[in-house]
Amino acid sequence: QVQLVESGGGLVQAGDSLRLSCAASGRALSRYGMGWFRQAPGLEREFVAAIAWSGDGTAYADSVKGRVTISRDNAANTVYLQINSLKPEDTAVYYCAASSYYSGTNRNLYAYWGRGTQVTVSS
Repeated sequence: QVQLVESGGGLVQAGDSLRLSCAASGRALSRYGMGWFRQAPGLEREFVAAIAWSGDGTAYADSVKGRVTISRDNAANTVYLQINSLKPEDTAVYYCAASSYYSGTNRNLYAYWGRGTQVTVSS
């Protein structure tokens, strides 16, 4: 099975940008559809973005569309999430997830998860 480790989070100011990374090990990332989700305190984990195994299909939550880009480098076994124009409401723990057959918005269809990276946006 695949193991996932997120990195790149931190404390930033509103309007800044961040690039989150999700490094995979154990199996080739090219086998998996990948998603990014986030969870703020007291709220459910919500979909942010997803990308197909080949990279030619992507999906974004309406709340981040236009500010977020998901990409992948299968040769480097890494998926990225570029977030621009960060807002305080983007504050959350960001998780990447992998599925061997799915690359959409439903978190219940992803079998593998990382432990998350904290993003905190100050106003």
